[in-house]
Amino acid sequence: MSDLTVLHHTGCSTSRHAVDEIAAAGLDAEIVRYLKEPLDRAALLELIGRLEDPPADLVRKDGFFSGLGLDPAAYVTPEAVADLLVEHPRLMQRPVLVRGDRAIIGRPKDRVAAFLAG
Repeated sequence: MSDLTVLHHTGCSTSRHAVDEIAAAGLDAEIVRYLKEPLDRAALLELIGRLEDPPADLVRKDGFFSGLGLDPAAYVTPEAVADLLVEHPRLMQRPVLVRGDRAIIGRPKDRVAAFLAG
């Protein structure tokens, strides 16, 4: 990953907001469309290791999650989260911003500007 990377989903307004914030700040970023270029288990574990948020927060607990009959309590460890996201990349929360040894989930939107400034 480059100095600043965004794991981005073009269909998500919050993710698009993060990309717009980066452009407005005049920063260059590697944009990874993670649904087209899914991360493998090793990359996910590396990402989780940098994440300032709990690993469980990286999993979207949406209708798709519920429809799979999944239990949120089963996806709290880095390994369980990585395994789930390898199998179902669409369950990854977005956007995720990575810079150096830090990563955040860009929700709520105001977290993005603070992360870029820091």
